[in-house]
Amino acid sequence: MGWLWAIIVGFVLGLIAKAIIPGKQHSPLWLTTIFGILGAVAGNAIARGLGVAQTPGIDWTRHLFQLVAAIIIVAVGDMAYMSLRGSRKQRV
Repeated sequence: MGWLWAIIVGFVLGLIAKAIIPGKQHSPLWLTTIFGILGAVAGNAIARGLGVAQTPGIDWTRHLFQLVAAIIIVAVGDMAYMSLRGSRKQRV
């Protein structure tokens, strides 16, 4: 069940990050989901490193770290995807 939640959270975080980033992102939906999963993992690690403990309710601080990490990873990942995709189109 943990993997299913990771995919769902990654999907949602990736879509929110794509909506926040200005301009058009060209990465496919499956890659955006992976970027969102990576953002969730990175955000959890940053929150844990800064001493944000889990709370019995909704932990908004941890979710904010996850969202910021997802935004950064989606932006950088989309730039990398486009540079690889663009160079591949030029070779053909």
